[in-house]
Amino acid sequence: MQEKNFKFIFINYWRSIDKKILFCFLILFFLGLFFSFSSTSSLAGERLNKDYYFFFTKHLIFTFFALGVMIAISILKTKLLINLILPLFIISFISLALVPIIGVEVKGAKRWLDLYFFRLQPIELLKPLFILVTVKILTMTRFQNSKIKYILSFIILTSVLILLIDQPDLGQSILLITSWIATVFISGVSLIYLFIFFSIFLIFLGSLLFILPEKFGYIINRLVAFIDPSQGDKFQSSSALDAIKLGGLTGQGMGEGILKESVPEAHTDYVIAVISEEYGSIVSIIIITIFLYIALRIIKNCFNQDDQYIKISLIGLATLLVFQTFIHAGVNTNLIPTTGMTLPFLSYGGSSLIGSAILAGLVLNYTKNKVYLYD
Repeated sequence: MQEKNFKFIFINYWRSIDKKILFCFLILFFLGLFFSFSSTSSLAGERLNKDYYFFFTKHLIFTFFALGVMIAISILKTKLLINLILPLFIISFISLALVPIIGVEVKGAKRWLDLYFFRLQPIELLKPLFILVTVKILTMTRFQNSKIKYILSFIILTSVLILLIDQPDLGQSILLITSWIATVFISGVSLIYLFIFFSIFLIFLGSLLFILPEKFGYIINRLVAFIDPSQGDKFQSSSALDAIKLGGLTGQGMGEGILKESVPEAHTDYVIAVISEEYGSIVSIIIITIFLYIALRIIKNCFNQDDQYIKISLIGLATLLVFQTFIHAGVNTNLIPTTGMTLPFLSYGGSSLIGSAILAGLVLNYTKNKVYLYD
């Protein structure tokens, strides 16, 4: 009897899931494994004197765990999942708030919690949940004709930003701001309100730079270095751009790249440059195309949604995915200042993979064909 119920659940799930989006997510996870093997073996063996497969093994474990998280979230009943969003957001927000107190500092930034088995970066888990909580506020019936919903969502955004700026983490702050603006704009807010909120943030950021220049002066330094390379250290971004140029269209060949050996954290913050150097810009373009195709499929699914919460949530999640991808690519190609942004699904790191899995699971759950679902 249990076997029949399991078979029914599986068939029901397989019929309802958007297989094209699922297939794209699986491809990205697989590519992440492949490029992790390529970009971390020499780092582990030659520079850190560890087993050549040290980082790849960890990435493999986290990938399987992330896949489990993605499938588990996508299987849940949508109503149950919606009810879980707020508690999960609160837990992740508390985790983020604990970072300044008990967090681990690495290279001047305190962004991680040491969970013994691995270091957790709470913001990676919080990002997709933040989008859904924002949408929940924007679509609440009690605030339907009130502007207070925008103020409440802005307060939540500001609370998260304060914690991020304290770490400091400029890249994630920019990502959340742009994703929030896009989500709120889709909900139907007036551009005047967006301008007011954006002005408030700029004033707040400017005040921090003026009051605490020793802590937040790095923001100005990065902007100055981006505008005038002679005024700052642009070794990482310049090296990434040079690697992309060396790779050309077809690449130098697997394991032949030098960026992963010369730039710290290349397998996380500059993975698209590593890929371009060894496998060519064509492969990188294909990867970015996969992200764009996922976003296109998500937006297309929105036209079939009657639930306003689901519709805006999907657009917000697609925006988060695309913006993070292009911020990462922009840094790698020296189009925007260095932010330390990972590439979803492909960059090395357990927190990044789990965060990507949460986003993927939410997308798969919200895009399920409701015709095939039975309570």
